[in-house]
Amino acid sequence: MGVSVSASTAIIVAGLFFAFTTFYPVAANGFDRVSDAQHGINERALERQNTAFAVSNATYDGGTGNLTVTATNDGSLGLVAGDATLLVDNEYVDVGGPNATTTVDGDGDTALWLGGETLTITVDESGLSTDVGAGTRVVLVVESGVRDTATVTEVSA
Repeated sequence: MGVSVSASTAIIVAGLFFAFTTFYPVAANGFDRVSDAQHGINERALERQNTAFAVSNATYDGGTGNLTVTATNDGSLGLVAGDATLLVDNEYVDVGGPNATTTVDGDGDTALWLGGETLTITVDESGLSTDVGAGTRVVLVVESGVRDTATVTEVSA
């Protein structure tokens, strides 16, 4: 074997070494990102599976102009009342905003809605552009994407 063949072999081996040292971190980082994404997907699926609630009633009092939505957390996961989304005939209502108040089992100072507790959302009709009345549909959605609907009934003033 001549010097040129040995030198060529050394250059090829050095090139393969440098290529591997560049390829390995890229492959490892890509694998880590995919693993982290899979873990996140599994965590969100478990959160959705452990989330259960039911809107028990939605009433509108024409005398006070208030819409009251009551829901019970039937799941094992604690929820944040202010992170819930309320839609009244497809109109977004900011649950933590000035036109709505939330209470959890009668306590207006807490935002944590645990399993077995009842969330009551009271919305002032003046903050809505939709006319609220009997037959109006409300949708309550929590942060994991789980939702429940109810039809508004009117209470006599």
